[in-house]
Amino acid sequence: MTDCFQAFENAYRVTYKTIQLLNKRRIHYLIVTKSDMVASDKYLEILDKDLAHIQISITSTDDETAFQYEKAPSTSRRIAAIEKLYKLGYDVQLRISPFIFELIDFDILNSIKCDKALVEFLRVNTFIKRWFKEIDFSQYTLKQSNYLHLPLEVKKKQLEFITGFKELTVCEDVTEHYNYWRDNVNPNKEDCCNLLYQENYVEKVA
Repeated sequence: MTDCFQAFENAYRVTYKTIQLLNKRRIHYLIVTKSDMVASDKYLEILDKDLAHIQISITSTDDETAFQYEKAPSTSRRIAAIEKLYKLGYDVQLRISPFIFELIDFDILNSIKCDKALVEFLRVNTFIKRWFKEIDFSQYTLKQSNYLHLPLEVKKKQLEFITGFKELTVCEDVTEHYNYWRDNVNPNKEDCCNLLYQENYVEKVA
């Protein structure tokens, strides 16, 4: 899995051609990206509102902070892309991935014009500790699958700060936590990505 809107896409248009093929075959597609290219006029010409599902990721709400960790378009450009796609009627979500509480200005986050947000909490390993040197990792006390995670109660308290969306869903690795979000938070218990399918376009595959 990789970002299908990296800079190389400007030259090779592999994603563009793939979207055209998926449209032709009437196959749904989920785009997860840290780029605003997906909302450019060139791609809006081919993105099928009945088939396209788009999640644009941010880690920090501050452009300068984000540039320290990501070689990607600025957060403000990504937020503008989310709001553009939302206004045009696409199935678009803000993806807060990873969700690092210390890097979020919740006034900015909760003012984003989009109905849906998805949260993916940070998983900590040695690389992450080296990369995010200013983050206090002392609360990451739960170990599973070679990562350190926040306890569920801490996650629940942090999630309370996200209030600006009609639908909030959590993508989770920790088994017990996944069950909690599925049963108590996620609007779609069968799909933590909370994708919207137009009924007329869903085809059953034998």
